[in-house]
Amino acid sequence: MIERYTFPKGFLWGAATAAHQVEGGNHNDWTEWEIKNAKIKSQNAKLRNWPDYILEKYPNPLQPENYISGRACDHYNRFREDFDIAKQLGHNAHRFSIEWSRIEPEEGKFDEKALAHYRNVIGALRERGMEPFVTLWHWTIPVWFAQKGGWMHKDAGKDFIRFVSKVVSEFKLEVRYWITGNEFETYARHGYFLGDRPPGRRNFILSYLVLRKLLKAHKAAYEEIKRIAPEAEVGFTESLVYFEPFNQWPHNLLLLRLVKWWRNNPFLDEFAASSDFIGLQHYFHSRIRLNPKSNWWVQFNENKKVSDFGWEIYPEGIYHVLKELGRYKKPIYITENGLADARDHYRSDYIRDYIACIGRAFSEGVDVRGYFHWSLLDNFEWQEGFWPRFGLVKVNYKTQDRRIRPSALEYKKIITLNSLER
Repeated sequence: MIERYTFPKGFLWGAATAAHQVEGGNHNDWTEWEIKNAKIKSQNAKLRNWPDYILEKYPNPLQPENYISGRACDHYNRFREDFDIAKQLGHNAHRFSIEWSRIEPEEGKFDEKALAHYRNVIGALRERGMEPFVTLWHWTIPVWFAQKGGWMHKDAGKDFIRFVSKVVSEFKLEVRYWITGNEFETYARHGYFLGDRPPGRRNFILSYLVLRKLLKAHKAAYEEIKRIAPEAEVGFTESLVYFEPFNQWPHNLLLLRLVKWWRNNPFLDEFAASSDFIGLQHYFHSRIRLNPKSNWWVQFNENKKVSDFGWEIYPEGIYHVLKELGRYKKPIYITENGLADARDHYRSDYIRDYIACIGRAFSEGVDVRGYFHWSLLDNFEWQEGFWPRFGLVKVNYKTQDRRIRPSALEYKKIITLNSLER
């Protein structure tokens, strides 16, 4: 049976990036974290078995430079070239973030050159017919903000709103869509509970408190943006997993509820209530089973296909998450969805299959209005560094040469038709 999914006129198609992952030349809390941890990360990587197609690339996980962002993709200087590629691929929108540490390198002092740079970035998108989707905070924070105590400092919310107010005031005429922050729960979980990202804390209660403060910051940012630009569309993004129980045993059902409560953001209802739209980031599916011998809960996925990361490719998951989000009666944009696939073996099918599942949810009444693939470019992937290749566009980190992957052209076909047959 052939299914055809047609998307509405004006549907936004594009890709996403984040400042620290592509720009290069940043100095923020992540920059300092990278320098501190690069050597130990490369040593730990030697304990794993790596396929040749990963090790033959530069940099690879055995090299300390893999874990230091450095010049990254040099997108700060090459953004016009990169947007030309995006336009060539048919994109009519692009999601990117504005680096707080560039705009406000010292507390209360704004850098006019940095503001002018992002004005040029936004203008370059507009000139190419692409709608800017601007993320105000994508995890990195200025060093001065981190030294004050980061998000746990008593004035953290005020500091953030000062930055938000400045940026939105500068670009209110050029930007319609604003994302207050990226994956709030992910930041709190990794930075304050798992401790494998800045600031490296390991305290569940603290992670809960940080997430609560981030909720307040989101609400305040929403109100401030609306005050400055009443016609703006303001939302947030969250990484949401499709969870299902391994079986129907009561203890697995209870564990599922507990894991889902935290992992899919315990304050999701409140974030959604203070937003004009929801940004869905979807990568994971998990079958949950209680197992005291293995950290109390484990995943039992079939893993018929996995990415270079080992993440299961399970397109149906995005359909189920979208159906759940439908209860909020808000527009939904897929602000991230993609996979690490250095050989480009799975990406074409991945894009088609996930977009088909998005189309199915849309045909059943879910208000989906856009899809941003992660990512436009290969980039610096936080803890893992440069070796994972998520890009529609391949980047040679030695020469900064860009090469369009075949999967990007398959995505272009869908964009051109604004529909998909499956």
